[in-house]
Amino acid sequence: MSKYTIAVIVGSLRKDSINAKLATGLARLAPNEFIFEQVQIGDLPLYNQDDDGNQAEPVKRMKAQVAASQGVLFVTPEYNRSIPGVLKNAIDHGSRPYGQSVWPGKPAGVLGVSPGAIGTALAQQHLRTILAHLDMPTLGQPEGFIRASDGLIDASGNIGPDSKDFLQKWVNAYVGWVKKHAG
Repeated sequence: MSKYTIAVIVGSLRKDSINAKLATGLARLAPNEFIFEQVQIGDLPLYNQDDDGNQAEPVKRMKAQVAASQGVLFVTPEYNRSIPGVLKNAIDHGSRPYGQSVWPGKPAGVLGVSPGAIGTALAQQHLRTILAHLDMPTLGQPEGFIRASDGLIDASGNIGPDSKDFLQKWVNAYVGWVKKHAG
């Protein structure tokens, strides 16, 4: 495959989200044959099974974008020791109606940044449990529990020097994971 499109789902809607900035910085570390496209999830209605037969246009758009990708990168904050509701809502929409999930087989990567000492470790663990159920092969190592700090992302949106080596290794591992599973 000459080009790989990665659907990037950021679990934060905040305008100045550090997780959205991390997602942008990570994309800049990827090789040229990888295109990272952030998927808008803030306009999705709350999931309601009654709507499965007539999904809203934002849901159809999100599902089409994920379906057309060769992998999915989840970049999530941690809210109350788990994933944000907006991220769970997007995942639920993508898995429905039953038998029409866009997730199975998509190689996934999971990262997140938080001001807390353990980064987003618990949110990532919960997300990995969900992704296993959705049959998404998920990169296990290296893990990335990133603590927000000055210089993590520079003023131009690039990964800062103190984190660049580690995150470059993470991106390289994810790129290899996608190539292995997107075949």
